[in-house]
Amino acid sequence: MTILIFIIILGVLVFVHELGHFLVAIRNGIKADEFGFGFPPRMFGYFRDEKTGKWKFVFGNKKVESKNTIYSMNWIPLGGFVKIKGEDGEGKQEEDSFAGKSAWTRIKVLGAGVAMNFLLAWILFAIVFFIGAPEAIDDNIDVKKSKVQISQVLDNTPAMEMGIKVGDEITGICVEEKKDCFEIAKISEVQNFIVENKGSEIVMQITRGGEILELKGIPRVDYPSDQGSLGISLARTAIVEYSFFQSIEKGFIAVVDFVWMILVALFALIKMLFVKSSVPLDIAGPVGIAILTKQVAALGLVYILQFAAILSINLGIINALPFPALDGGRIFFILIEKIKGSPVSKNFEQTAHTVGFLLLIVLMLFVTFRDISNLGFFEKLKNFF
Repeated sequence: MTILIFIIILGVLVFVHELGHFLVAIRNGIKADEFGFGFPPRMFGYFRDEKTGKWKFVFGNKKVESKNTIYSMNWIPLGGFVKIKGEDGEGKQEEDSFAGKSAWTRIKVLGAGVAMNFLLAWILFAIVFFIGAPEAIDDNIDVKKSKVQISQVLDNTPAMEMGIKVGDEITGICVEEKKDCFEIAKISEVQNFIVENKGSEIVMQITRGGEILELKGIPRVDYPSDQGSLGISLARTAIVEYSFFQSIEKGFIAVVDFVWMILVALFALIKMLFVKSSVPLDIAGPVGIAILTKQVAALGLVYILQFAAILSINLGIINALPFPALDGGRIFFILIEKIKGSPVSKNFEQTAHTVGFLLLIVLMLFVTFRDISNLGFFEKLKNFF
């Protein structure tokens, strides 16, 4: 189920991104040779015959000579792609070629993918606010149904040893052997109980992904002032629903907030790279995102939609970076062309994009290797042999 959800999320994000390029290209009179769902090899495709006006099917990777777009279904179900005529600089004299269009038109086509990722995030956040999303509320707010959840678990603390995880809902708390148990409704109730039972074993009744757990641990008597006795942070949440128009407004605000937070984090990452020559921030690759997907899926649909929206924003921002091989890098070369009054050497630009693509592949492999290593895979493999 986790793999399926991961494939669906990744597929939708990439497909929507490519759909943006496709729609704006067609809108501006640029031919799209093929628009495919999934990645090649092609399973089948269909296109409108320019002579008869009828739709025709083509199976496999058979080459098709047509002035119309081939809409294809491909074997690898991860997103999609679009082949735009002239995207590599050919056919500059042809009216329906990307290379023959004005700088502004080319920038619009390249930037449309990023815009679609932000639009998708907006829609997903709006849906979340409309169907009802958990929001943090104060203890003094009276609501019919609320939850006290774990918002942070610090390393090397009793909470970590107990197996408490972020997102866990505390439904009850007891002393050893289930004496003096009571249900939890407010943060202060948990905090007071832990303070009163420092040094004694307590039992926390936890709900996690529909599963009820009982976790035992001993709150510390002596502990750092910034950690607390157990080493957790708590949040009281309640499901809050908004009207249709309020959801649209809240969704837009959420996108702006996350864009700002991601940009600040990205700036901090780059700054640390140059100042300290190291990057302590945690970066997740495909394997890491799949693990996060499993954790989010256990929390429910609302969390999956929020997670997909955040990933969509991340994808949009990364593609907007002025780095070769990315949409932002291609836009950067167009801006240089406008400033200097003539195009950059095609060989130089293609070489830059090739090198940039290879660097991105190396980075992805490195991050993936680290994600697998963090899972203890290589240690288990070593022990196996």
